[in-house]
Amino acid sequence: MNLRRLLLTLGPGILFASTAIGTSHLVQATRAGADYGFALLWAVLAANIAKYPFFEFGTRYANATGTSLIAGYRTFGKWASWTYLILTTLTCAFVMGGVGIVTASFLDHLFGVSRILGFNATPHVAVVTFTGCVGILLIGKFAALDKVIKAISLVLLIGTLGATAGALLHTPISAVPPAPASFNPWRGAEFTFLIALLGWMPSAVDLSPWVSIWTLERYRQTGYTPRLRSALREFNLGYAFCVVLALCFLLLGALLLRTHDMALPSGTAAFAAGIIGLYTEVLGPWSAPFVGSAAFAAMLGTCIACLDGFSRSFSHGIAALRNAPVRLGHERTSLVLISLGALLLIVAFPEDIRTLLDLGNILSFCIAPPSALAMLILVTRGQFPEAARPQRWLRWTAYLGLAFLLGLTLFFLRSLW
Repeated sequence: MNLRRLLLTLGPGILFASTAIGTSHLVQATRAGADYGFALLWAVLAANIAKYPFFEFGTRYANATGTSLIAGYRTFGKWASWTYLILTTLTCAFVMGGVGIVTASFLDHLFGVSRILGFNATPHVAVVTFTGCVGILLIGKFAALDKVIKAISLVLLIGTLGATAGALLHTPISAVPPAPASFNPWRGAEFTFLIALLGWMPSAVDLSPWVSIWTLERYRQTGYTPRLRSALREFNLGYAFCVVLALCFLLLGALLLRTHDMALPSGTAAFAAGIIGLYTEVLGPWSAPFVGSAAFAAMLGTCIACLDGFSRSFSHGIAALRNAPVRLGHERTSLVLISLGALLLIVAFPEDIRTLLDLGNILSFCIAPPSALAMLILVTRGQFPEAARPQRWLRWTAYLGLAFLLGLTLFFLRSLW
C-alpha cells in the first residue's frame, strides 16, 4: 500500500481507537492497576482477544457489501432491527452519561471551575461539553470528526507512551505489591468490577456497527474504496493502538498508585485530579496544565466519537427498519435526544462517577453475546461473499470469544440471584 492509499484508507480504525481509549482505558484499566496491581492483566488481554473478531467484522462487512452491519441485521427480519434499536436506546444514555461525566470532570479540573465557584460544577460543565460536541458534529460533520480524532490520537499516544516509560524508570515492576490476600475476582464487588472492566475493554461489542458506518463514511468522503486486505490492515493498526494503551494505563495505575497505596477518589473533579496525578508524579508539577489538556482532549475525542456513533446508528437503524435511505434529520434529532438523556443521568449521579460507569459497563457486557452472535452469522453465512469470509483461525477465535462472553455473562446473571 503506497502512502497516498494509506492516507485515503486511514480513519475508521483510528476513530474506533479514540472511542475505546476513554473510560475503558483512562478509567477502568487505571483502576484495575491501582486496586489490584497486575492481578487483572489477564482480563485486559482476554477481553481484547475475545472481542477482536467482532470489531474486525465491522470493517469486513462494510468493505465486502457496501452496507453497514445495521443493514445486515435487517436481513434477519424486522424483529432484529427493533431489537437493535431498543438495546441501543437502553445503553446509549448510560454510555454517554459515563463518557460525558468523565470528560466534564477533566475540563472542570483543567480550568478549576468547581474550585472557583465553591461547589461541584461538573454537571454544569457537562452541559457546556455536550453543547460543544453537538455543535462540532452538526457543523463539521464527518470531516471535522475525522480530523479532530486523528490529531487527538497522536497527542494521546505520545503522551501516554512517554508517561509509561517515565513510570517504569521511576518504579521497577518488582516493587508493585500483589493484590490483597482476600482478592477474589469471582465474587462480590470484585466480580462486579471484573464484569465492568470487561464490558468496555477495549469497547462494548454492540458498538461494532459504528466501525462499519465510519468505514462507509470514509469511502464516501475520499471516493476511494480500498481492497479488503488494506481496509483490515488499517483497522488492525487502530486495534493495536487500543491494546498497547490499555496495557500502559494498567501499568501506570500499578506503578504509580498501587505502589503508594493510593486509591482513586470517586468524586468527579477529584477523580480527574487523581488521574492527572499519574502523569504529573512522573513528569513534575510543571506538566499539570499540559497533561490535563491532553487527558481532556482524549476524553473529548471519545465523547465526540460516541455521540457521532450513537446518532448515526439510530438513523441507520430507522432506515433499515423502513427499508429507506438514511435521513440526516434522524441523525440530528438523535444527537440532541442522546445528549439530554446523558445529562439527566449526570444530574442523578453528580458525585459517584464509579456507579454511573459501572452501570454502563455491566449493561454493555450483558448484551455482548447476542450482538457477537449476530455479527458472526452475518460474515459466515451463504449470502456473504465467499472471498471475504473470515479465515479459519479468525472464525475459531470468534467461537471462543463468544463462549467466553456468554459464559461470563451467565455467571454474572447467576450471581445476582
